[in-house]
Amino acid sequence: MNDTDGGKSQTDVELSVAMVRNIRGFGRYLALERGLSDNTLSAYKLEIRRFSEFLAGRGKTSQTEADVADATDFLLFLADCGLSVASRARALSSLRTFYGYLQTEGAKYDPTETLELPKSGRELPDVLSADEISLLLEQPDVKNPAGVRDRAILETLYACGLRVSELCNLCRRDILPDVEIIRVFGKGSKERIVPVGRSALEWLDRYSRDVRPLFMKSGAETEGKLFLNQRGRGLTRMAVWNIVSSAAHKAGLPQNVHPHTFRHSFATHLLEGGADLRAVQEMLGHSDIATTQIYTHIDREYIREVHRAFHPRA
Repeated sequence: MNDTDGGKSQTDVELSVAMVRNIRGFGRYLALERGLSDNTLSAYKLEIRRFSEFLAGRGKTSQTEADVADATDFLLFLADCGLSVASRARALSSLRTFYGYLQTEGAKYDPTETLELPKSGRELPDVLSADEISLLLEQPDVKNPAGVRDRAILETLYACGLRVSELCNLCRRDILPDVEIIRVFGKGSKERIVPVGRSALEWLDRYSRDVRPLFMKSGAETEGKLFLNQRGRGLTRMAVWNIVSSAAHKAGLPQNVHPHTFRHSFATHLLEGGADLRAVQEMLGHSDIATTQIYTHIDREYIREVHRAFHPRA
């Protein structure tokens, strides 16, 4: 990732000749040797192209250059994009089939070999401590315009617990600083109102006033989007994912920090502070409170840790 937009976005990225050749060869292999239907063929090729764009955004020129970290991060990226466990399992199955094909063509390494299929049961999400969040927020270089934008993005993710798609779809008119709220359009285009803290508002104001006008380009179609790249286009989920990953790497945090980690941390920190579960459900935009209740398990772990640390008979 060598640019200040956190790597190329999926809509802007161009695949190398080698990547395109491998995808086409894979398509012929599926059609001729596996005898798959056109619909199944298209689904396989779509998954492989999406993974190839992910790799290209990381500066790789062939799918054979991918390692386990790339494949793992890709599955995390799909989760951040809102794909279900079943969809991610299909994606991994497609990748395994693809790398099986590449090995028949001479490739020596399969980055998916040791990966496990996502489990259908609910797992406790990764959560950062308040100190780790503070450290991560401080990583963007706010001496340059892109750093100011990135700081505003990180602050907003944590302040409001947004999904990455919700952040990318924010428009300027959705920020209501006078009443310290933002308007969010979640899954199914459902609108909700989420409070936003003063720190995030200050960085949003600085970005909107000093940076966004610099990124505006004549003729670029922004659709009023709040967060732009330096080509004047709205940021994609991939770009935000890379911004978060880059900040986490600079902070020395675990590799599995991604945009949804902010959402998990937002909910957990609220509950640890005594927030009502229904209020957290509303802020997260969960239609079913059972989805929100997963964070109470994390809260119970926190309580147990406090007990073990401070009770004389623990």
